[in-house]
Amino acid sequence: MSATLQKEYKEKIVPALEREFGYTTVMQVPRLEKIVINQGIGAATQDKKLIETAINELTAITGQKAVATLSRKDISNFKLRKKMPVGVRVTLRRERMYEFLERLIRVALPRIRDFKGIEGKLDGRGNYTLGISEQIIFPEINIDSINKLMGMNITFVTTANSDKEGYALLRQFGLPFKNAKKQ
Repeated sequence: MSATLQKEYKEKIVPALEREFGYTTVMQVPRLEKIVINQGIGAATQDKKLIETAINELTAITGQKAVATLSRKDISNFKLRKKMPVGVRVTLRRERMYEFLERLIRVALPRIRDFKGIEGKLDGRGNYTLGISEQIIFPEINIDSINKLMGMNITFVTTANSDKEGYALLRQFGLPFKNAKKQ
C-alpha cells in the first residue's frame, strides 16, 4: 500500500516541483523526512491507565510502537513530578511514513464530520502540524472500546527551505488544504 505514494512522489511530485520552482537537480526538491505523531495527556497524572491506552491506540494507528513522553520538571500546581508520563509520541519514517500519510489522506481525514479542509499555516521552515481533536477518525480504533476522546498533533517534517516549498510539497501529496491557492 505504501509503495503508491512513494512511487507517486518519485514519478509525479518531483517533476512537478522541479517545474514549479525551477530546481536544477533532483536533490534540491523538498521531500518528506518524517511524520511525528504526538498526544499530550494531562489527565495522566491522575489516571495511569490513560498512558497505556494511548500507547496501544497510537501503536494500532501507526503500525509502530509508541513511547511515553516524560515530564522534565516538577510543577506542584498540576500535581506533576519529574519523569512522570504526560504524553505519547511516535516518529514514522520511510515506508511506514508513506503508508500512514496515505491512510490519513484517503481514509481518516474524510471521516471528520463537516470537513472543509485543513488550515494552510506552516511554521516558517516548511514544516506543518495538523491538530486532530478525536482519535476515532482512524479506522483502526474500535469506537466501542473508547473510554476517553483524545486529540493528537501530527507534524510533517520536510526538507523544504521555505513555507511556500513545504506547502507545495504537501499539497502535491494530496493534503486537503482549505485555501488550495499558492501561498
